[in-house]
Amino acid sequence: MATGIARDATASVAVEIASEVQKRHPYSLAIPGFVAAQLSVVSILGIFATACALVVTLVWRFSKRLRYLRNVERCLMCWWAVTGLIHVVLEGYFVFTPDFYKKKEIHYLAEVWKEYNKGDSRYAARDPAIVTVEAITAVFVGPASLLCVFAIAKEKFYQYPLQLVVSIAQLYGDTVYYGTVFVDGREFSAPGFLYYWFYFMFLNSIWILVPIVIATQSWHRICILMQLSKKLH
Repeated sequence: MATGIARDATASVAVEIASEVQKRHPYSLAIPGFVAAQLSVVSILGIFATACALVVTLVWRFSKRLRYLRNVERCLMCWWAVTGLIHVVLEGYFVFTPDFYKKKEIHYLAEVWKEYNKGDSRYAARDPAIVTVEAITAVFVGPASLLCVFAIAKEKFYQYPLQLVVSIAQLYGDTVYYGTVFVDGREFSAPGFLYYWFYFMFLNSIWILVPIVIATQSWHRICILMQLSKKLH
């Protein structure tokens, strides 16, 4: 009977490992010590969405007190607050916790990256290009994004140049992120809508589309201000 129980336990572990490997690309990728996420997809995404919604709500309510701001500027404050915290907290955790995928206890940030690893296995594999891009983003782009919130709220003279520079940095980071995949020629995302189309394609495309809009708007505002400055002089 004990032998039968041991066999069942072994079979269960084997099935779990096989299932986890199937969600990893390329299939030959070996990540020693990898511990699968214990939280459900609904829990992970639900907590993330709730946190983002909470930040947007708080920033929007705060910005309404600043009556001199337009709704466009309030939206920009919400964007920079959310994206800045994602860069600093979430991506910062990835950069400075290289063994996140080995954690057996439930830690939300580790669970997020274990789940996202199904969409891009380069994260648990600690791909040098990914770690470098994420490090630059967490250390420089994240704090600069939060500075944008302050600059807009206080109507600082440098708000438009800062938003332009940070948006270009985000675009560059995403270009490297996608570009290295195509140059490498391998698939790092498990197939399916959730892993490939939502995690890998949609979520990352946000940091291409929004920065393009903000960079264009900032450039336009800078040009207008420069023209006005020339007329005044």
